Amino acid sequence: MAMFLLNLMAALLFLALMIPPKTVEAEFEQWCVADEQSTEEELQGALNWACGSGGADCSQIQENQPCYIPNTLKDHASYAFNTYFQNFKHTGASCNFRGAAITTELDPSKCHFNHILLLFYI
Repeated sequence: MAMFLLNLMAALLFLALMIPPKTVEAEFEQWCVADEQSTEEELQGALNWACGSGGADCSQIQENQPCYIPNTLKDHASYAFNTYFQNFKHTGASCNFRGAAITTELDPSKCHFNHILLLFYI
């Protein structure tokens, strides 16, 4: 019986070590995505601003790049909005883009956004 309990505890310890620790960041993570109610004109204008003078790195949504597919205005706008938001939210940037974007706590990623997160383990 003691050997069984020892094996069970070893297995539980192994599983506990294999599960990644929960992060404080994940509890408050937000993404900035295109609003479903926005018109194509609103999305295109906001996308142009984000990738231009807004300073978002939109290189990954260019043709032959990893995040080009799905090739839709909504998906490319969401990528650009989120890239901008993640890179500049700590300096006061918002997720609005003249009403073309909204925040969500559900990860919408079809392509993982390239931004640096500082993770703090609890």
